[in-house]
Amino acid sequence: MRAKDRLISPLRRATAAALVGLLLFGAIAWAQNQTGKIFVEDVIPEGNHAVPHQKIMGVVKTRPGGEYLQETVNEDVRRLYETKLFANVRAQLERTGDNKVKVHFIVAEYPSTVQEVVYQGAKHLKPDELETLTGIRKGAPLNPIANKMAVQAILKRYNDMGRLFAGVELVEGDKPGDTRVVFNITEGPVVHVRSIKFTGNTFVSGARLRTQVDSSIQFLGIFGGTYEPMRADLDVAHLEEYYRSFGYQNVHVSRELEWDPDFRHLHLVYHVQEGPRYRVTGVQVDGNKIVGSDQLLELGRVHPGDFYNKGAAEADKRRIQDIYGYQGYGVTVREQDFSTGPGLVAVHYAVQERPPAKVAGITIVGNTTTRDNVILRQIPLYPGQILSYPDLRVAEKNLAKLGIFEMDPTKGGPPHVSVIDPESDNPLKQILVNVQETPTGSLIFGVGVNSDAGLVGSIALNERNFDITRWPTSLDDLLSGQALRGAGQELRLEAVPGTQLQRYTATFREPYLFDSLFGFTASAYYYDRIYNEYRESRLGTRLSLSRRLNPYWTVTGTVSLEEVGIHDVSIFEPEEFQAVRGDHFLAGFRLGITRDTRDSYLRATEGSLVELSAEEVTGDYTFPRLTVEGNKYWTVYERADGSGRHVLAARSFLGWAGANTPVFERFYGGGFRSMRGFEFRGVGPTDLGFETGGDFEWLNSLEYQVPILANDHLWGVFFVDSGTVESTMEIKDYRVAAGAGLRIQVPMLGPVPIALDLGFPIIKGPHDHEQVFSFWVGFFH
Repeated sequence: MRAKDRLISPLRRATAAALVGLLLFGAIAWAQNQTGKIFVEDVIPEGNHAVPHQKIMGVVKTRPGGEYLQETVNEDVRRLYETKLFANVRAQLERTGDNKVKVHFIVAEYPSTVQEVVYQGAKHLKPDELETLTGIRKGAPLNPIANKMAVQAILKRYNDMGRLFAGVELVEGDKPGDTRVVFNITEGPVVHVRSIKFTGNTFVSGARLRTQVDSSIQFLGIFGGTYEPMRADLDVAHLEEYYRSFGYQNVHVSRELEWDPDFRHLHLVYHVQEGPRYRVTGVQVDGNKIVGSDQLLELGRVHPGDFYNKGAAEADKRRIQDIYGYQGYGVTVREQDFSTGPGLVAVHYAVQERPPAKVAGITIVGNTTTRDNVILRQIPLYPGQILSYPDLRVAEKNLAKLGIFEMDPTKGGPPHVSVIDPESDNPLKQILVNVQETPTGSLIFGVGVNSDAGLVGSIALNERNFDITRWPTSLDDLLSGQALRGAGQELRLEAVPGTQLQRYTATFREPYLFDSLFGFTASAYYYDRIYNEYRESRLGTRLSLSRRLNPYWTVTGTVSLEEVGIHDVSIFEPEEFQAVRGDHFLAGFRLGITRDTRDSYLRATEGSLVELSAEEVTGDYTFPRLTVEGNKYWTVYERADGSGRHVLAARSFLGWAGANTPVFERFYGGGFRSMRGFEFRGVGPTDLGFETGGDFEWLNSLEYQVPILANDHLWGVFFVDSGTVESTMEIKDYRVAAGAGLRIQVPMLGPVPIALDLGFPIIKGPHDHEQVFSFWVGFFH
């Protein structure tokens, strides 16, 4: 037969088969139109030899007795292809009458199976990692196409590891009939980033732009800094997004690689074309009928003439939503920007109003361990009440503060509270709460050193989602992490051994006693401290009951019972120390009120903290004690993007104790967190050179904090500390010290900074003890 005839014959057969198939499908379609439905009489795999029928039937969704659906058959063909077990898959229908069909899945298996898989030259990827990456396993059908795709998967993995010069070759397994799959891998060296540079940037410094990229440089020429192409590409997108949020609508960022001669290191250069920074020409609201435009824009942060700021526009959108939301009205606000000329933008807020709605119910998703009531008490919404939309954000903030849910967006966080059907006019709205639980238990080992307490160690076991009533019922219950967890309570066991100080505590805290606004805390402790004059030990317990009055104000009542031991008193010390030698029982009853509006507990930049307390102590000694403390923070300057805040912080503490107060309960001044420039407990009345403390203390501090690094992990402080400690309520020797210091935040130590200060007394008392350098490092607080 001629070659031409050999080609025409299969073509004719394929054409004839296609015509028959079309006629058959047409007949089925006609029958379906006549009867409404067609049912599957049988599903028949054909052409399979190595792959059993059961495996094919486990993949396909078409079933005997079910309704015939062409979409399902097409999906079954796709699924069978995806198994990589077959070189070809097709479906054929057989009409059997009475609106029934048989579905034949005709497969063509690969002619051979994989007898061996070899990864030659792979040193930095294990065989099981490569097997997971490629999906190629011994005994599976040999698929040349899949093997070729595996080459690209391996190469991409090596590139992601920073091995840009890696090469992968498929030596065997690219032809039907092969029995081995052999990859020849040339890994090549890891490429490291020696430096990251920016050109063309004028808005902020290159150091600040460094905080917006995820690529990193090699530290000390040894650690980290692996170049990852995909990460560098994402950095370009992050930089453009960052610029656009501050009004650079036409920004363009590109990256360039500058290679070192060894081709093992490169310099990553981001070229920034900022373009004009857009100014706002006008601000208006469209679509509002219930609330007037003047009211909606009255306190807005976007104003004509200002540079456009995405953050300010988002804040205005939230404010508009809040104005409606507090009245129960639902509203959708969309920001629309219209260019009115080169570098100019008009901001329009398009408002879609909806009638008031009520809360129909609250659905919680994602809490496998945490009890529903722990979550519900953080949500200021209840079924049947008018839906106050701003309370949705309040709920999210409250849930985030608990510290028991995931906050990383890549891991399912942070907690999200939303309306299921926000755009509808349904007057009853269902609230959906999405949380992702995170490990809440921790065992921390630490070492700290400071100028007030010497060298200390720290061993702390902490569980932030404790449940004192959920005792384990089995070993599996305990090992699974379900036992003793889920009630939002906190249990902390801490041991702090040290050279001058040791402390051992056990603390249980229930922040919402019986699901109320009351909180309960119980602690037991042992404390031992070496002072210059004596060694002091305290064994006691403390019970506190608090009541939150509103988001800022809290009232707390505390009862403490202590056994205080005073030992190692020298015979040369004054009578005040001789009189307290031995053990003493004290019972204290304290009432305090706190107002806290700080924007951060760790490094506040705005807000204030005020604490007032009154305590009556009885037992072997009876005396009152009053304290007042105030802290205030102001941001006086920040970078163009809102980072790098310069903060002015003021603190004042006033304390008074009764005349019968024993020497070990008096006030002492000096040290890192009191008056820098003076030794710990080195300020106050003395007797024969021994510090006897005072019944009155007034301390003041003014501190100016200036960021030094663009990532705000290092900042300098300039301070003036002043105050006095007196035997009676008077001011005779008022001290003043000034100085400067550093605050260093080391990521591996968490948010607690290292503090280094140099303080110089300007005005001091006659018997004060100076200490120029003070420092605080570690976890003890």
